[in-house]
Amino acid sequence: MEDSRPLILLSNDDGFAAENLRAMHEALARHGRVIVCAPEVNQSATSHSLSLHRILRLRKVSEDVFAIDGTPADCVYVAMHSNGRVLPRKPDLVVSGMNHGLNLGVDVFYSGTVAAAREAAMRGVPAVAVSADAKADRAAAAAIGARIAMETLATFRRTPTPRAPLFNVNVPPGNAWSVRPTKLGARLYTESVIFREDPRGQEYLWIGGGGVRHDHVHGSDTEAFDEGAVGVTPLTLDLTSHEHRDLCVATCAAVSLGEREG
Repeated sequence: MEDSRPLILLSNDDGFAAENLRAMHEALARHGRVIVCAPEVNQSATSHSLSLHRILRLRKVSEDVFAIDGTPADCVYVAMHSNGRVLPRKPDLVVSGMNHGLNLGVDVFYSGTVAAAREAAMRGVPAVAVSADAKADRAAAAAIGARIAMETLATFRRTPTPRAPLFNVNVPPGNAWSVRPTKLGARLYTESVIFREDPRGQEYLWIGGGGVRHDHVHGSDTEAFDEGAVGVTPLTLDLTSHEHRDLCVATCAAVSLGEREG
């Protein structure tokens, strides 16, 4: 008998064994059949990279749980093009997470969690990336993320849009008092590069690791987090900057390549 429940593909960037992924799986399993395809090891901050120049290995960990020695985007790409090895059909919904830590503001450009969801949205599947503060209650945050994901699917089915939705969800610590629509905020890091020397006298370095602060942006995901609310940000695949259209036109007009031949 065919399973009539929603088919949900679950991925992340922390790896298939991450406790937050298990919590997300448990929360989503109440709503549909969940198939996991996630990285073998932590792939945080790998963004939307694909492994085009090396082989990948797909491993069946257990029933409906698969691991790939690649990036989050690899996992979603392979799952959706595996000719039945991972998914029996196109999923109804893709959920990425729950990430251990937030993905606010510019984080979405670095985040493997967001990239896994974006890969699904590119292929016409509603997708939700869920991240939670490291101090948030794991089960409670996963339950919130699952509710938002399932409501996203239900709303999209009732009122479909030309392109599949891509939502980025961030859950604060403590008892979140509301869920609100947001836009990307201003999350600013104290950038740093730390140089060290190994025992053989060779220099090495670490990047990042500085502090973080939020500039106030009304209606943003950072504002929601600072106020103890769950932020849900709709993201777009179209990165065209309409703000700089006139500048682009002026630049192109000023760069002459001569008359077209023929």
